[in-house]
Amino acid sequence: MSEYQHYEFQAIDRPLTEKELGELRACSTRARITPTSFINDYSWGNFKGNEDAWMEKYFDAFLYFANWGTRVFKLRLPARLLDASTAGFYCVGECASVREKSGKIILTFVSEDETGDDWVDEEDEQQLSSLISVRSELVGGDLRALYLGWLLCAQSGYLHDEDIEPRVPAGLAQLSASLENFVEFLRIDGDLVEAAATVSPPLVRDDLKPVEVREWLGKLPVAEKDDLLIRLITSNDSALASELVRRMRHERAGDQVAGQEVAKRRTVGELLRAGEQTAAERRRIAAEKAAQEKDQRERAAARARVDHLDQLAGKESALWRKVESLIATKQPKSYDQAVELLVDLRDLASRKDGTDFQRRVEALRLAHAGKRTLVERLHKAGL
Repeated sequence: MSEYQHYEFQAIDRPLTEKELGELRACSTRARITPTSFINDYSWGNFKGNEDAWMEKYFDAFLYFANWGTRVFKLRLPARLLDASTAGFYCVGECASVREKSGKIILTFVSEDETGDDWVDEEDEQQLSSLISVRSELVGGDLRALYLGWLLCAQSGYLHDEDIEPRVPAGLAQLSASLENFVEFLRIDGDLVEAAATVSPPLVRDDLKPVEVREWLGKLPVAEKDDLLIRLITSNDSALASELVRRMRHERAGDQVAGQEVAKRRTVGELLRAGEQTAAERRRIAAEKAAQEKDQRERAAARARVDHLDQLAGKESALWRKVESLIATKQPKSYDQAVELLVDLRDLASRKDGTDFQRRVEALRLAHAGKRTLVERLHKAGL
């Protein structure tokens, strides 16, 4: 099978300069390059840049996949919006890692599957756009992506059974569309996610009201508010609003979070076993549903069969004549129709003693013994 690699970078917080675009073009003459993106596919050769260096210098998101089974997703955020030590509680293995560089946090998620991926099409190449919102959720303080990355490490065998899970964020049972795509792209076990979500509290969306914002701003020192306004006007910092919303929510929460009951932390082994139990229960439910649906189909087919035979009852003589007429054509399609009618006649005869049918079908077999195609069909139909 031919090799296939897809590289996609996205700039979010700022567009690239002309100088930077020229630097990217020097690495590839074929790539699709815009002030906010770099996309290229390789069926031969390799990427000439350095994805980690590019993430440090140019881009805020990166996606890579190859048809031999490797998938990579990277995000870059300002360090003030995601504490490196917090991310470090979750990013603890080769499948999920974190590093800090020049005031930026870079998260890397890796999924390997030795069975490989199917050949991809253009729709698959839009994968990054479906994952971008994971970054804004992290900026807003939503740590579910980090916990899912930790689950990927546990699932992939990079953690010990006795290792304890980090704090479980709220809303694991209410994944956003971008997080569902995150789970699918990185091939995180859905049963494991479901098992982990059993101790995750519901996600409560609290839309900020103007009166609440005014109240919070009123408590800030004048000098600090002036500094914030200066940053807002002069820095063109697109993340500033998210930073302020996150800070306001954190400060308004006060001691409420501390007063909440915290679920008992589970070990990796306990979670993996819970995931297996969830998978077994899902399979059991699916098997029961399939059996019920099969039974319903069989009952419906049986009722339809009875209705069909009721309509044919009393027309046996005409049906036998039709059988002889179809056989006389010596055409395979007509043989099939004749066998169908014979099956109907057999089932009609079974409502009585059936001896007349057996006599007539044996006579028919003898009369047409030389028609091998017909005889094979009769044998296959149990006639």
